[in-house]
Amino acid sequence: MTLNATLGLPARIRPRSKATVGPGARSRNSRRLRGFGAALLYPLLSLIGALAAWSAVSYWVLAPERRFLLPPPSEVLSNSLMDWTHLQPMLEALAVTAQVALVGFLVAVVVGVGTGVLMSQAKWIERIIYPYAVVIQVIPILAIVPLIGVWFGYGMSSRTLVCVLIAAFPIITNTHFGIRSVDRSLHELFALSHASRWDRLVKLELRAALPTILTGIRTASGLVVVGAIIGDMFFAKGKPGIGTLLDVYRGRLQSDDLIAAIVLASLFGVAVFALMGLVSKAAVGSWHESSGKS
Repeated sequence: MTLNATLGLPARIRPRSKATVGPGARSRNSRRLRGFGAALLYPLLSLIGALAAWSAVSYWVLAPERRFLLPPPSEVLSNSLMDWTHLQPMLEALAVTAQVALVGFLVAVVVGVGTGVLMSQAKWIERIIYPYAVVIQVIPILAIVPLIGVWFGYGMSSRTLVCVLIAAFPIITNTHFGIRSVDRSLHELFALSHASRWDRLVKLELRAALPTILTGIRTASGLVVVGAIIGDMFFAKGKPGIGTLLDVYRGRLQSDDLIAAIVLASLFGVAVFALMGLVSKAAVGSWHESSGKS
């Protein structure tokens, strides 16, 4: 007689054996693989469609004497991306832009998280800081570039400042929103334990707001690349960045190199954004509902 029969338990609540669990796990794994394949398939199809449309415009819409305005993908690949004499200066410039973006990103994270934390601690601090944060966000960065150049020069410091001004706002707002959105019952639990304001901030508010903070940081990681390229274009003192080359290629009508540099800059921005996505998933994916686990 089995244990279930001895205890009078119905058969439907008998413990499942490993053999019954295995197929379900394999089914979930297969669904994940199919989802991953679909996630790659659709961007690949859209890329093929975009390249086909690009080629059609180059060969069928533009006359041969005007084809330099939009050279076909094959010419961009052969004349620029696969020609080391053209590709090398682009990669060197992209490395300079990456350094500026990294420094600007780190400063933006420190400033953004710190400002968001300060705003969440007292209403009067929020009322003082938040309007200026909004003003910095809504003013077109190109409108204040001349002032940045006059005040801070035309070197790396000005490029870094542009990155910070563009990238800090989403970090500020997401940090502030995340801390303000912590469950009130958790605050009451910390109040019952007579926790200090510092303990409440570190052990409750920042941990609970981490997914929201990382969302702001991930958004800023894409914006900081844009800021670095804009800084390259307007502050050319020092080593040239990819934005500097974009401006040079535009002035010389080197469309092949211009498009190739745009492609490299875009791939860099996508890579940075994807990397921050992996960091966010690693930080909160094991316990937060945004991980999408079933």
